[in-house]
Amino acid sequence: MSRGVLVTGGTRGIGLAIADAFRALGDEVVALSSADGDLGDADVVEGLVASAVDTLGTIDVLVNNAAVILSSPVATSSYSDWRDTWQRTLAVNVFGAANVSYCVARHMIEKGAGRIVNVGSRGAFRGEPNHPAYGASKAALHSLGQSLAVSLAPHGIAVTSVAPGFVETERVGPMLTDDVRQQSPFGRVATPQEIAAAVVYLASGPAEWASGAVLDLNGASYLRT
Repeated sequence: MSRGVLVTGGTRGIGLAIADAFRALGDEVVALSSADGDLGDADVVEGLVASAVDTLGTIDVLVNNAAVILSSPVATSSYSDWRDTWQRTLAVNVFGAANVSYCVARHMIEKGAGRIVNVGSRGAFRGEPNHPAYGASKAALHSLGQSLAVSLAPHGIAVTSVAPGFVETERVGPMLTDDVRQQSPFGRVATPQEIAAAVVYLASGPAEWASGAVLDLNGASYLRT
């Protein structure tokens, strides 16, 4: 039986791989992009989710993948740029994900089942010196997922997160130097399909007991204790 799947940021990079992986299983997918609307606008979010429900009939799986990553190192950023970077990053990466999750969760609560998977980042733990707002936003996303995991479990909804390291995508391609690839003892970075495979598992029925987990996907480039 096919599921209805909503993937934000689902038209390129990791998001596209995730959308394609669900489609390969026979699921119906709505993949949102920035062209569909600004997730930083709470009113837009409500309309996007309502439209996805109309298109799919139901949303069984939500993948919060959309994110912006803006450079703002303290030593070289003006205060104006610093402030704008934080406001825009949190608006999309945190408030956007929180609002999408709320709207979808309310729909899932009515039917008593669902899966939410957040695409976080290794940077939430390892640090992002050139992108501090991004690192902080992903730490907040992980925390949001864990809070929702507790509050939504009684409604049959499991919530998890993945925390990828560097992934071979068009957006981060310019950052993928030899030094970056050697951060992992495998001597490479992840493919989008490897991240997608983990997301598909966490969205499955048997993964309910993983609810609340943050799964590291960084090729042993950073080990948390």
